[in-house]
Amino acid sequence: MRDDDRLLDLPDAAFGSGVVGVCDVCGTRQAVIVLAKERFKLCVIDFLNKTWLKTDKAPGAPAPIYRSERVWFETTAIKSGRAPAVLLVPTKVVKRPGLLLTPDVYGITTTLLDGAIRLAREGFEVMIPDLGKTDGVGPGQHVRMRVGSRFRGGVPVESSGVAPIVRLYSDALTFLRGRELVDPARTGVFGTSYGGSLGLALAARDPKLLAVAVAYPMPLTPSDLVRLVSAPVLFVAGSGDPAARRARAQLERAAAETHGPVEFLDLAEARHDFLSRDLRAAYDLPKAEEAWGRVVAFFKQKLMPPPPRPPSPPVKTSAPAVPSAAPTAPASAAPRAGAA
Repeated sequence: MRDDDRLLDLPDAAFGSGVVGVCDVCGTRQAVIVLAKERFKLCVIDFLNKTWLKTDKAPGAPAPIYRSERVWFETTAIKSGRAPAVLLVPTKVVKRPGLLLTPDVYGITTTLLDGAIRLAREGFEVMIPDLGKTDGVGPGQHVRMRVGSRFRGGVPVESSGVAPIVRLYSDALTFLRGRELVDPARTGVFGTSYGGSLGLALAARDPKLLAVAVAYPMPLTPSDLVRLVSAPVLFVAGSGDPAARRARAQLERAAAETHGPVEFLDLAEARHDFLSRDLRAAYDLPKAEEAWGRVVAFFKQKLMPPPPRPPSPPVKTSAPAVPSAAPTAPASAAPRAGAA
């Protein structure tokens, strides 16, 4: 059976699911996005660019809210010195905040695409390093992160296998801050699962970040690293996720000692990966929408504060009334000469 025909046996395949197949636009066999029940068509880049083989839009249609492009940024974390990424750029020409999304070794997943599209529509410039297509990153790093989180207390972000990924994200953040319309003083980080752990490790090394949001991250080792996170943190997880509970305990201890600003969103009975549309057993649509709404509101509050209110105009006070002079009696006429 060909890859192109896999969906013929999946009548309930959901729009937006990621499947391995051949992109109908670029012709490359890779991860593609399901666009219909009977056939998937577009790879990630063409899906984001809304590139269709045919279009029925009339000329003069309004410009899209955002556009996407593939970029390469310089990094010292890998031998080649360059790594790929996907940018979602609002089309409105104004200064805007920048957000770095930190994937794990799986690369760009439907969860990150979902979050990136929501944030780009709100006016953020979003960058996702394409870790799945980066030289030197592969199953070895994933095994180290899984083994560390399950048997050694947390993701070993300072180990020789995982530390280069954190440096790669630091270089990506430098590239994002150097973009022409990105305000370098207003940047944040978002990640899920192992990517959330890597995002916290990046925030511990970058005091210039203004906001960090993570969804069901794994605990870190060394655990004291989270004490170095100075930016406000939003922690999103469900009660049915033991690994996320351990990561939350680390953040709670750090916040109690450093009095750092940490917010928690607890979702009853939500499991790990409840934001992943392509994981049917874990995905929870109502809780996912609640979580995305909180994440977007958090970043807008921290990175898009309302402008200061203009000063009130001075109140004009009426001048005190001047009392009018008392009327004077008319002077008597002088007597005529010769009068008696």
